[in-house]
Amino acid sequence: MRSKTQRIMKSTHYNPLIYTINHTVRAITEGVCDIESEPLKKIPADGPLILVANHINMVEVPIFFTQLMDRPLTGFSKVENWRHPLIKRIFNMWGLIPLNREEIDLTALRQGLQALDDGEILVISPEGTRSHDGNLQPGHPGMVLMALRSGAPIMPIAHYGVEQVFSNLTRLKRTDFHIRVGDPFYVDVGGARVRSAERQQITDEIMYQIAAMLPPSYRGAYADLDAATEEYLRFDPPAQSSLTARRKEG
Repeated sequence: MRSKTQRIMKSTHYNPLIYTINHTVRAITEGVCDIESEPLKKIPADGPLILVANHINMVEVPIFFTQLMDRPLTGFSKVENWRHPLIKRIFNMWGLIPLNREEIDLTALRQGLQALDDGEILVISPEGTRSHDGNLQPGHPGMVLMALRSGAPIMPIAHYGVEQVFSNLTRLKRTDFHIRVGDPFYVDVGGARVRSAERQQITDEIMYQIAAMLPPSYRGAYADLDAATEEYLRFDPPAQSSLTARRKEG
């Protein structure tokens, strides 16, 4: 396992090759998409922090990792991506963690927990796979385990628009890439035993935080915000729930 210092050495400040690749990829994505990057400034400079985001297609990965490239950032990606030589090289440079989705990948989970322990920011896509159309899919409870084991805060990210990128490319049109970033919160079970039912409830509570920041047409499995609960989420003032913010907006 690499130490925090070794992992941060992949930063653009230390490696000219990665600097060049990151800025090239960033220039390409900014040419293809009109990225609403201002909300990303809300994300802290380092961790431990778990970023949870919806997953539409592969285009969002280089966008987020190059927009946030000065932060000690890592995340999970399906192990199949390491079969492609170019993607493998770039993902290794970015320090991404290969995840076997066919089983409980304890090696990947340990690496994710170690990254958090080292003060990094860990990106998780709770849906587990791409939606393609932007409709939010049911979340999987792996992020709950990471939050409970690490004690790290969670910060939700919602984005939309990138589902149109490929059709827009055929028309030589840029795609609007909208981003929303919510306030951080903690998973707090108050010492209670967390069984399967509780893990799923916590998962859904986190997913509703993402859904509340999306336009109604993108909320998918979490369209009914009135069904949302926050029993196991703790917001330390001045942080507030995305659901609360949505209600204040009317």
